Amino acid sequence: MKKAYLYLENGQVLEGQSFGASGTVTGELVFTTGMTGCVESLTDPSYFGQLVIYTFPQFGNYGICLKDKESPQCQMGGVVVREFCQEPSNFRCDQSVDAFLKDQNVVGIAGVDTRMLTQMIRDKGVMNAVITTEETPPDMEALKAYRVEQSVESTSEKEVSVLSPEGDVKFSVALIDYGAKQSIANSLLLRGCQVTVYPYNTPAETILAGGHDGVMLSNGPGDPADNLFCIQQIRKLFGKIPMFGICLGHQMMALAAGARTTKLKFGHRGANQPVKDLVEGKVSITSQNHGYAVDAASLEGTEGVLRFVNVNDGTCEGVDYPAYHAFSLQFHPEAHGGPLDCQTAFDRFTETMKEGL
Repeated sequence: MKKAYLYLENGQVLEGQSFGASGTVTGELVFTTGMTGCVESLTDPSYFGQLVIYTFPQFGNYGICLKDKESPQCQMGGVVVREFCQEPSNFRCDQSVDAFLKDQNVVGIAGVDTRMLTQMIRDKGVMNAVITTEETPPDMEALKAYRVEQSVESTSEKEVSVLSPEGDVKFSVALIDYGAKQSIANSLLLRGCQVTVYPYNTPAETILAGGHDGVMLSNGPGDPADNLFCIQQIRKLFGKIPMFGICLGHQMMALAAGARTTKLKFGHRGANQPVKDLVEGKVSITSQNHGYAVDAASLEGTEGVLRFVNVNDGTCEGVDYPAYHAFSLQFHPEAHGGPLDCQTAFDRFTETMKEGL
């Protein structure tokens, strides 16, 4: 089997086995603790520009089901695993992860110590890295200087599209696509929402002229503070239409309200993050995928009220904006392949739209 190499910006080099496509890719090295949701994570736009370590020892043992994709193509730059399954067993399987990554031109490396790598990132923080099947080492200065850029622009839909539910239309929702997962639209469709998907750079005036009952701010990749135009449009929408933000949408809503965001040491990525609702006193297990968080202390003096916190590290996981008929969540209530503890957030959104302003 062909060799592959993982070069870290701290100078460490690991040799492994190549799978997926051949070539060289640079990205931000992060880890996810999810045990399921293989194709969902591979196609999640929030992973754009990143090299992802899967901590579960075997990757792709039930293969790829193309119907489960969260976007049309694989979004992450590269994949790092301990072992990949070459002969998956699942009645829904369309192809192996090796074949899928080859089709998507995504580079993978297997046979490396993912436990050591995860511990390194947990202790020292995320870092840049290169996966390559070439023998020539990368330019280390360029590696250290790498930064994920134009991530929202690269993952957002370019044209407006309309999705209609089966049965009667109960609500009209504008979904602003910053790199949206398909499961967000699906969750709205299941609740009788007609979903109009708008590109990330759609002006607020266009959204308001659409006659919608509510606005959904999607997830997406990168640093939320990079998206100044998007933040300005959210600020214009405040108080004029009910809003619900998830992940990047949550972060940009906070920035629009006057709060701040910070980069986490190693982020939250996986399906086992405990989150506490400060109003109901309930703890739920959530799926998450983000490297930035809203600074809870910076909500003081804004219209935002801290609603959810991460039980592990106390970071902000959700904010209510009562004056604006809006709320946001850092975690993913639409998660696939799960957990689905918090899907009622979409019911809360429909109730907010029903109440109006």
